[in-house]
Amino acid sequence: PTTIRMKEDALFGAESEKDLVFRRLEWADFDKGFLEALKGLTQVGSTTREQFLQRFDELFPRLEDMYKIIVIEDVRRQKIIGAGSVIIERKFIRDLGLCGHIEDIVVDKSYRGKNLGRRIIEVLKKVAEINGCYKVILDCAEHNVPFYRKCGFKDKGFEMAW
Repeated sequence: PTTIRMKEDALFGAESEKDLVFRRLEWADFDKGFLEALKGLTQVGSTTREQFLQRFDELFPRLEDMYKIIVIEDVRRQKIIGAGSVIIERKFIRDLGLCGHIEDIVVDKSYRGKNLGRRIIEVLKKVAEINGCYKVILDCAEHNVPFYRKCGFKDKGFEMAW
């Protein structure tokens, strides 16, 4: 394994608890409710197991240096109860710098109030740092702004969509 991957693995291990494990997204996570967890965030659609595995294979391992998707698994229940991503963008500015984009943060409703969302954000920020990102940015709904401010993010510019 690369030094970056080893550092990420150490981070996941340090953040994990007896029953709640932080780790990378895996093939088996379709059956452990990864897409169900994402439904707590937004519309997911009717993705089949085959479609999930095809998308997974498009991303990993070929693009694993760009797509960092983490999950929290409740190992007692073999269920994904939280997730988040940092996508690493390669830039021409800042001496060919890297910028981390945090996306798709979700925690199962029955696990909320346990600081897991904040822990996902902190892990993703550290993953971005391990990978050499000069900054980490995210877009969020207005009602989530106070949460992200608590996580150390500041208002900067405006989100635009087309």
